[in-house]
Amino acid sequence: QGRLVQTGGGSVQAGGSLTLSCVATGITFRSYSAGWFRQAPGKQREFVAFASASDSMTRYGDSVKGRFAVSRDNVRNLVTLQMNSLEPEDTAVYFCALTPQYFDRTGDSYHYWGQGTQVTVSS
Repeated sequence: QGRLVQTGGGSVQAGGSLTLSCVATGITFRSYSAGWFRQAPGKQREFVAFASASDSMTRYGDSVKGRFAVSRDNVRNLVTLQMNSLEPEDTAVYFCALTPQYFDRTGDSYHYWGQGTQVTVSS
């Protein structure tokens, strides 16, 4: 049975950096595009970043453009989110997910979800 396991995250001061990783097991990883989403208390789920399955296309949410970078390794079944210049507004639980769609920023088509990782940015 396929699953995604997330590592990384934690607490950091504003301006700092964190890296989130997500490893897939039991899944044909290279057949899926990968997304990162986040959800802050009392807010709706927000699209953060996306890496397509095969052609290295990436997309970012407007609030993280220029600060976050997504990458994937189809040999290690790994997708990583490098977060730089973190702001208190980035505080949320972050989720990785896999979709068979070429691109989806809604989250609706994702088949697999990680367990979530807390990121807390203090001012």
